[in-house]
Amino acid sequence: MSERKRALITGITGQDGSFLAELLLSKGYQVYGIVRRSSTIRKERLEHIYREPHEGGTDLLLEYGDLADGLSLRNLIGRIQPDEVYNLAAQSHVRVSFDQPEYTADVTGTGALRLLEAIRDYQNATGKRVRFYQASSSEMFGAAPPPQNERTPFHPRSPYAVAKVAAFWFTVNYREAYGLHASNGILFNHESERRGENFVTRKITRAAGRIKVGLQRKLYLGNLDARRDWGYARDYVEAMWRMLQQDQPDDYVIATGESHSVREFAEAVFSRLGLDWRDFVELDPYYERPAEVHHLCGDASKAARVLGWRPRTSFHELVAIMTDYDLELAEREAYALGFRPKGPRHGCV
Repeated sequence: MSERKRALITGITGQDGSFLAELLLSKGYQVYGIVRRSSTIRKERLEHIYREPHEGGTDLLLEYGDLADGLSLRNLIGRIQPDEVYNLAAQSHVRVSFDQPEYTADVTGTGALRLLEAIRDYQNATGKRVRFYQASSSEMFGAAPPPQNERTPFHPRSPYAVAKVAAFWFTVNYREAYGLHASNGILFNHESERRGENFVTRKITRAAGRIKVGLQRKLYLGNLDARRDWGYARDYVEAMWRMLQQDQPDDYVIATGESHSVREFAEAVFSRLGLDWRDFVELDPYYERPAEVHHLCGDASKAARVLGWRPRTSFHELVAIMTDYDLELAEREAYALGFRPKGPRHGCV
């Protein structure tokens, strides 16, 4: 019987990391995740698949490391000896990157370089080939007109996007200069019920649920006209895996091919709860970016042709998944606080 494949995931405690860990475990991998050392480790997204080693948990193991610390990455690669490495870690909030540009550049951009160097050193020392996936972003296209594909020139409009462009080209360079099996997945916006609450889609669904049960009165947003290509994160992690199963590394756009405005997203969420979004949403300039990206819409025909990947979840299905999840969360919160929401449970239409 062949030895199980080993995969190392940076950013495993995030939305994509948790979905990817689930997928790899279902395929029989032994999965290692890198977490930063802190007073608390947030494992909420992994609770259903993680068991402590002393409880017999050997399929999913968490290791301390940091993309800002090249030595820790080298030590981990050497000890774990992974077959595949998925770099999903980053300071990934676009608006925050304007407030923390140096930190964003170091972790999101140079962090990828440190990881590539660690893999190169390991391959040179052992002769074992490691396949590498870099989580690139549609934000790299920035002001480039849609539809955007693998041939569209980058025009980044934020420190986050600039850092992602650097990480993209580091990955290409190490593929071409050193022969690494290194691929970029240029993922357009992908959301889920596990999305962080400071991202606009989850901010909307979380607020709408709380408004529905009487825990919140208003939702404050920035640019309602920004258009994004929104897909479901669970679909997108399969594309990551498929990239690393190819004989030759390459770069792929992963997207749905349709775009919707923030206004449309809010309208769909509130409508599902039987509410009119205009009664609750207020504009706040604080949430606007110094340089805005107006329209992102991806052309994933190459991924369909080469990887056989297509999105399975529609925009309205995504809205329903997130809205229903956050309404149930709000109902539990209201119950704990002694609120008794009126009307039928969920109140969806």
